[in-house]
Amino acid sequence: MPTAVAEARPSVARRLQQAAGSVRVRTTAAAVVVVGAAVVVAGLIMVALLQRSLASDVKASALARAGAAAVALVSGQDVAGIPVGNEDEEFVQVLDSRGAVVQASPRLAGKPAVLALSPGDVRRLKNLPQLSNDDPFLVVARAAGTPTGTFTVLVGRSLQSVNDASQAVTRFLVVGVPLMVVIVGLVAWRLVGRALSPVERMRADVEAISSRELHRRLPDPLGHDEIAGLAKTLNLMLARLEEGQLRQRRFVSDASHELRSPLAAIRQHAEVALGHPDGTTAAEVAGVVIEEEARLERLVEDLLLLAKIDEGSASRHREPVDLDDILFDQARRLRAMSPLVIDVSGVAAGQVSGDRGQLDKLVRNLADNAARHSRGKVALALDEGPGGVVLAVDDDGDGIPPADRERIFERFVRLDSARSSDAGGSGLGLAIVAEIAAAHGATVTAGDSALGGTRFMVRFPPPQA
Repeated sequence: MPTAVAEARPSVARRLQQAAGSVRVRTTAAAVVVVGAAVVVAGLIMVALLQRSLASDVKASALARAGAAAVALVSGQDVAGIPVGNEDEEFVQVLDSRGAVVQASPRLAGKPAVLALSPGDVRRLKNLPQLSNDDPFLVVARAAGTPTGTFTVLVGRSLQSVNDASQAVTRFLVVGVPLMVVIVGLVAWRLVGRALSPVERMRADVEAISSRELHRRLPDPLGHDEIAGLAKTLNLMLARLEEGQLRQRRFVSDASHELRSPLAAIRQHAEVALGHPDGTTAAEVAGVVIEEEARLERLVEDLLLLAKIDEGSASRHREPVDLDDILFDQARRLRAMSPLVIDVSGVAAGQVSGDRGQLDKLVRNLADNAARHSRGKVALALDEGPGGVVLAVDDDGDGIPPADRERIFERFVRLDSARSSDAGGSGLGLAIVAEIAAAHGATVTAGDSALGGTRFMVRFPPPQA
């Protein structure tokens, strides 16, 4: 039992740590901290303003009482006759020029001056021994000129009411601020939870979608807010993943078929040679093996090149490449290996920035494709203008139907499925052309040729300044 408890503790701590890191907890905590700090600061400011306002009222009242006492002195009245509201909260003293008390309110009668204060001054006092009172007082001084001399009138008023009001407001804030913070926390927790509930549902739905269920989609939430945008983005991502998975499965299936074909041919000839040793020779078998091995090697190289391009790990080396030189090299190669007429009269100087090896592969694949489908003539052309470099390869074959002119750039696509691999290739040549062109910022299209067959055009963008 203790072992089980010990094992449960880390999991509980881990759950608490995960919960503390959730958006809901962080948002609620931030709301509580911000609101709590704002309320505390506002409360302190309110208390300070309240104290200032009440103290100002006390000061105004004391100055008014000092003015009334000064008028009474000028008129010859006794200050003791001036009514005082509460002897514990207010007093009046009249000092002569030497600071001696000549008149005072009843409670301070016969007692020395509270303090020496010049007319116009204001002072706060505590613990006045003359009043035996611990309350703070605000004392003001005012001059009174009489025929017998100039006197100073001191009027003091208690500030206890100011302190009582401030303390009452402070007690209210001490109780109210935590309560308000708790309410804000509960409201924020609920609102954030309601706002994040669609996200949690989407998370659960996405987690339930396995690699075999990429056809599933998230329900589109109502509205046009960020949650709806997230759902649409996730659905688009699932669609891309599904499309990529379908392409990958199709690619693997086609690649497996293409790889089995040369292996099956090699095995077939080997079995025939073993079963009928007098019907074939070692040289014939070796010739078949070498031919199929070369075909297999080309297929593997094409697959590796496509895999590198897909992963983005293909060579990113860029250098100035003269495409006209590559075209002339390919024309010489085609003339040496076939009786076709290779027309290069349309080849002008043209230079692009790119990987020479990949560009040579692009031109080679287009030239081989044209030669494979041509009846007798292939034309290579190159032109450089303000819009960039345009490469064209024409043949006089049967052409490509308009409906298939985009599909031919997909992998393992051969329009004539009845043709053998020797005649029709592996179906990767044009796909590699499209990938290399895209890697160089170029576009490749298929159309009608003036020779009667197909024209492939690769448009390279102009060099950047």
